[in-house]
Amino acid sequence: MGIDIKEQLTPPVLLIIFLLIVSLMFIFPVLNMVILGAILAYGVRPVANKIQSKLKYSSVSILLAMVVILIPLILLVAYIVMELSGILSGFLATNSYNDINATITSVSAYLPGNFDINSISANINSSLHEIGSYALNYLVKFASSLMNVTLDLFILVCSVFYFVRDGERCLEFIKSFVPDDSKDFFDKTVESVKDVLRSIFYGHFLTSVIIGIFAAIGYSLLGYPYGIFLGVITGILQLIPVFGPWPIYWALFFMDVMSGNYPRAVIVLLFGFFLSTVDMYIRPALSSHYADIHPLILLIGFLSGPLVYGIVGFIVGPLILGITYAVLDNYRKEFLMGDA
Repeated sequence: MGIDIKEQLTPPVLLIIFLLIVSLMFIFPVLNMVILGAILAYGVRPVANKIQSKLKYSSVSILLAMVVILIPLILLVAYIVMELSGILSGFLATNSYNDINATITSVSAYLPGNFDINSISANINSSLHEIGSYALNYLVKFASSLMNVTLDLFILVCSVFYFVRDGERCLEFIKSFVPDDSKDFFDKTVESVKDVLRSIFYGHFLTSVIIGIFAAIGYSLLGYPYGIFLGVITGILQLIPVFGPWPIYWALFFMDVMSGNYPRAVIVLLFGFFLSTVDMYIRPALSSHYADIHPLILLIGFLSGPLVYGIVGFIVGPLILGITYAVLDNYRKEFLMGDA
């Protein structure tokens, strides 16, 4: 028996569709933060539940759980900024810069007599002025974009808080619109989404943490001056497909070769191959333990996600593709294979 679309599109249904479209237009600019908030809420909820078992107020427990999880991230960012500033300051301290006019005067002795020193000096000063203006404009643009970043962070924090507190009620609200004959499919889909989240969290983030720890220990034992920092950067690069740890250990290899430290160059290259091999075993073992999703699906999500949502896409991209695959697989098992 066919379904008459005209009978289904009643005035209340048309009004709901219209409001949903308008609402989506409003939230689309911050939709990535809302989705990321829902993802992070899944990781914050267990911590909040443990804290709430000792406290009476759920809101306080959620805030404390968010602080507990955010503190390591804040400390990590602060550590990276401090190390980078230390490296740059040390680099600049080893390079002395003379006054521009004095440098031009000293160089003028080696130039033919038809060169106008004053003209060269004026052109250089003009170029420096333009560079300064460009830098100032960049800082102004950065300051203006800082408001957008602050708004995104505020929406992210609020999304995490309310998804942790009211996530179950949100699912029940959505489930109330699902027909009775599809509720099992809905429940299985929710469980599949949780499996995809576990796969991404444990299979990719935990892998990057393990590789970063191995790298920090190895680089420190090999005597590199910023071994821990190099390990942190290696762990971050491990999250990015195609990159992984190889840019770090190949750069160290070439630096050792140029400095004549051939034994350490060979050792760091072998160590880098060890890190890449460990990743090939750890990542599939952890990911497949929670969700049976083909690695190509997650790889495409990691690569295409940042093109759509920026840096947040590294999480949102594979999550959306993984959930889409899980939903299609559940539909295939529930309706297509079940009817066969």
